[in-house]
Amino acid sequence: MSDTKTPHAGDDNAPDNDVVALLMRQHGDIRNLFDEVERSTGDARREAFRNLVRLLAVHETAEEEVVHPFARRTIAGGDQVVKDRLAEEKDAKETLSMLDDMDPDDPKFLPRLLALRQDVQSHARAEERYEFIHIRRSTDVTQLAAMAKGVKAAEAMAPTRPHPGVESAAANVALGPVAALMDRTKDAVRKAMGKDG
Repeated sequence: MSDTKTPHAGDDNAPDNDVVALLMRQHGDIRNLFDEVERSTGDARREAFRNLVRLLAVHETAEEEVVHPFARRTIAGGDQVVKDRLAEEKDAKETLSMLDDMDPDDPKFLPRLLALRQDVQSHARAEERYEFIHIRRSTDVTQLAAMAKGVKAAEAMAPTRPHPGVESAAANVALGPVAALMDRTKDAVRKAMGKDG
């Protein structure tokens, strides 16, 4: 018997072979990580924030490489839709980079994080409204699955930290593996030195 339940954001049972369900689930995971960062303190906040940064970086990279090119090609006015999403992503990456340099216990951290959360949620709603709905309506199961594979591949090579100014598929394809290698090297050095991040 097949499960005909419609997947929702944050639903761990959402299929990974449907790009919209996969990305919607990640939007839910991002909301949950914001909650975790907000309610934690000390090392727990640092760890939750590190997880949030990584998920946002890989999620946006995947969208930049898979979703936005599809939107450009297939949505009427797609160039402007993507341009608007890329501007939002650039702003979020700049804020993430700034927060990444702060101590999560700094009194300025949480207000800036809350502002970022509002921006990220607004950005996610715009993606869902202007891109995801169109993908769902204009593709078949085979194409949804192929795009989901593309998202997963992009995530595997995506940077683990935000890189402001790298908001295009071409730039991410060119810099993604190098940036990811650099980020993983930094992480390994920091871990070896006993630093949080």
